[in-house]
Amino acid sequence: MTTPSHASRMAGDGRREANAATVLRTVLDHGPVARGAVARLSGLSPAAVSRQATDLTRLGLLRELPELTGGGGVGRPQIPVDLHIGASGGPVVGGVHLGVPSSTFGLVDLRGRVLARRTHPHGGTASDGLPAAVARALRGFLDEHTQGRPLLGVGAAVGGWVDPAAGVVVRHDALGWRRRPLAAELARGLGGHTVRLDNHARSIAQSEILFGRPAARRSLVHLFIGNVVDAAVGLAGIVHQGPGSAAGDVAHLPVPDSTVPCPCGRSGCLEATASNTALGLTAVRRGIVPEPDTFLVVDAAAAGDRRADRLLRERARAVGRAIALLIDVLNPDLVVVTEHASVLEPDYLEEIRGAAIDLSHVCDDPERIVSPHAGPATLPVAAGTVLLNPLFRRPLRTVDELLGEGREG
Repeated sequence: MTTPSHASRMAGDGRREANAATVLRTVLDHGPVARGAVARLSGLSPAAVSRQATDLTRLGLLRELPELTGGGGVGRPQIPVDLHIGASGGPVVGGVHLGVPSSTFGLVDLRGRVLARRTHPHGGTASDGLPAAVARALRGFLDEHTQGRPLLGVGAAVGGWVDPAAGVVVRHDALGWRRRPLAAELARGLGGHTVRLDNHARSIAQSEILFGRPAARRSLVHLFIGNVVDAAVGLAGIVHQGPGSAAGDVAHLPVPDSTVPCPCGRSGCLEATASNTALGLTAVRRGIVPEPDTFLVVDAAAAGDRRADRLLRERARAVGRAIALLIDVLNPDLVVVTEHASVLEPDYLEEIRGAAIDLSHVCDDPERIVSPHAGPATLPVAAGTVLLNPLFRRPLRTVDELLGEGREG
């Protein structure tokens, strides 16, 4: 039974954690900023802000910037605080997005900015040995680029059905994985560094909420178009996971006007119509590229190949038609589309917007359909966000957990 004094301590700890998170998020949004301004912006008392800023500075998450102190005012000047980033160092997180043909590595600071990144082709590595091979390469990347900064841990993002609480890939059809304990496998290969795992569509959605456009914190839908096609929904700053963390499977969402056969036995499914795999096979069949590689198709279009451009526009319109269905059901403030061609070239995003507007019954503002805020760095930022999101929600507890696990490792 909980005693009154124990309950008071629990409530006090909860308030302290909530206040610390509020201070950290306020500095994220407005820093560098004086503590008095943090109090005004957050609604916390100056005393609470001072206590939490001291705790967060002690943990290495904030730093004081005396060189930015303004002079000429009355009374004691207030020293601005900011997240501990930049030339002075500060903690960093690793990120890895495990795709089908390759993985993307990143080193990310507390503002979600990529300090270093690398693409790691999988080559002929069998899917069963992929986690160990990726972990070895990622360990070398991190050793090379952390340069003495504290590494809090590694965030990992992957397609398919992912259970983040268990650190398990429940199902990934393209890699043939079932109940794969990916987080634990990566942690072993990284020498015991903490690894947090989530689905890549949810990770990108969370990175938009944390670091992207303000509208994302109200409501958003994110659609990921790669070799795996999936989605995520965010409401009031929380990305929905659903029972069993299975939310976001839109591979078999019907695309209006598509007749492409799907392995499920139906036709017109989104993944069969618009995935990178489908695009690459179509490009080879049409003689556009010698092998089924979406990046080659995008490169060919950029070099002036009209056939490649036509194919990418076809895919963009198919994606737009699928987005129209999602908008009509959910009507979010923001729709984020991760699709390689439209991230690099705004004309393809306009094709997506046009098709969505043509079909949607409720959307007459195409500007709410956007590419991810991080552009070509979207994947490493999203992977890093898997670790950074709990840090910003529960900074005191999360740092204790990460340091404790690091010591155990």
